[in-house]
Amino acid sequence: MQRRFRLTRSEDFKRVRRSGKSYAHPLVVMIVQKSDQPRLRVGVAAGRTIGTAVPRNRTKRLLREAMRTLIPNIASGLDLILIARPGLATASLEDTRQALLNLLKRAQIVSPIHES
Repeated sequence: MQRRFRLTRSEDFKRVRRSGKSYAHPLVVMIVQKSDQPRLRVGVAAGRTIGTAVPRNRTKRLLREAMRTLIPNIASGLDLILIARPGLATASLEDTRQALLNLLKRAQIVSPIHES
């Protein structure tokens, strides 16, 4: 995921966590809030329930990579936070992508994906 699509500031994370709408899946929790920015921004978090630093970093890389392919199909002007759950540490990239797609559809912020 390119840096311009990342949500990085602590104040932004707090704002989205406090007033955003959340959607849960066994692998990941997604929190969505409208933003004043013209483009989509995504923040990724993995707490200590995931494990030590290595599995936490792996889950964050997995979420970023799964999200990278979905970004062109997501509505702009939103801030998203993706929070990893313990099951994500052993999930595959395809499982992660399907979980995110499921959450995006439930939040009604994804346009149809044309697979070739």
